[in-house]
Amino acid sequence: MSPRSPIGDFDFWYAVNNTEIPLMPMRRLETFGTTMIYYHMLSEPMDAVRQTRIREGRIQAYQPQILTPASFANAILEGFGPEAEAYANWLREHTQDLHILRYGFHIRKEEIREHLVHEPIEVIKSQVVEQAQKSPHPMTAVVTGVDHPWEVSLIKLMADVIRYSAPGNVRDLARRKLLDDDNGLPRAVREELDRDFLAASRNPRLIKALGQKLQQFGVFEEYQDRFFSLVRSHREDAGESP
Repeated sequence: MSPRSPIGDFDFWYAVNNTEIPLMPMRRLETFGTTMIYYHMLSEPMDAVRQTRIREGRIQAYQPQILTPASFANAILEGFGPEAEAYANWLREHTQDLHILRYGFHIRKEEIREHLVHEPIEVIKSQVVEQAQKSPHPMTAVVTGVDHPWEVSLIKLMADVIRYSAPGNVRDLARRKLLDDDNGLPRAVREELDRDFLAASRNPRLIKALGQKLQQFGVFEEYQDRFFSLVRSHREDAGESP
């Protein structure tokens, strides 16, 4: 595999197509908590021959959240025309049993370590995979890809991890009845909103994000009395006039 693009300018899909994952994490992402993925990223420097750059770091995967048909429809509307709006309206009306999980990741760049090895990547790859398989962390991965911008190869890793994890995450949610309908919303979303209200009651800086989430899920009117009561409470605590 060579990271040198035949078209000169960087091409996203060229990077994706030249990404390989010789070692995937042994487990799937946690359904009810955060997951830390440990990666070894191998690439060939553009200005060096028979050398391999090894980057090591961590990716934090947040607990997957449920997107309802209404919230998914709202999310896809921005920047699109009337055809997209018509499709979004259809989703709201006809796909109440559709549950899409939203995954969030954070690449912890402050913890990335990198070094050069004076060996070809095909030689180093097998050695790194063997070492990673002995790691005490089951969520360890080995990735080979382009040297710049190498983060695209990590995005490919995250996409593959999601594809592997999603069916099991959905089963876990269903087993705890968190996908069951609770007055038009999955129970998990109701519980998430309750936690957000509690957090916002303790930290007024979270109120704006809570209001946006209520609108995204299409339930602002349902929760508006509770929301505005929360706003008034914080204003009174701050000594502001209503």
